[in-house]
Amino acid sequence: MNNINKNFAVNEEIREREIRVIADDGEALGVIATKEALRIAEEKELDLVMISPGAKPPVCKIMDYGKYIYEQSKKDKEAKKKQKVINLKEIRVSPKIEEHDVLIKSNNARKFLEEGDKVKITVRFRGREAEYSHVGRKILDNFYSRLEDLCVIEKAAKLEGRNMIMILAPKKA
Repeated sequence: MNNINKNFAVNEEIREREIRVIADDGEALGVIATKEALRIAEEKELDLVMISPGAKPPVCKIMDYGKYIYEQSKKDKEAKKKQKVINLKEIRVSPKIEEHDVLIKSNNARKFLEEGDKVKITVRFRGREAEYSHVGRKILDNFYSRLEDLCVIEKAAKLEGRNMIMILAPKKA
């Protein structure tokens, strides 16, 4: 859930002898000894944080580490609020479905698509019904023709074992 990188080396955890230092205002202080950088950070009552350990010499920044972590978590929460979760709703039918039932189920699928969810339509074959897969394809085509104004076929009708499956996704606005 929380993907903030809290694995930065901070203050005394920095083991390098010389580091490139960036001040809290963004100004580059150059390559200096770690002890000197720690002293500068202490004077400003801030932390020395290694932000790029792979560089030669490693890059450290003088900042308020606690405030940085707090602001990162706020940004992550804000980003999470704005993302839309897309669910996959399933509608099951049999090859012997009546026209009125197709109408009702397609109306349910329409509601799901309007809410931004994907719809998986499954025709379940029992026994010898599987020999008449063309009937299942007709049903799925009928379903799509009722909903084509607000969806696209994400996965075309395909027989998988005893089920024929088609996935519809809402059209992008």
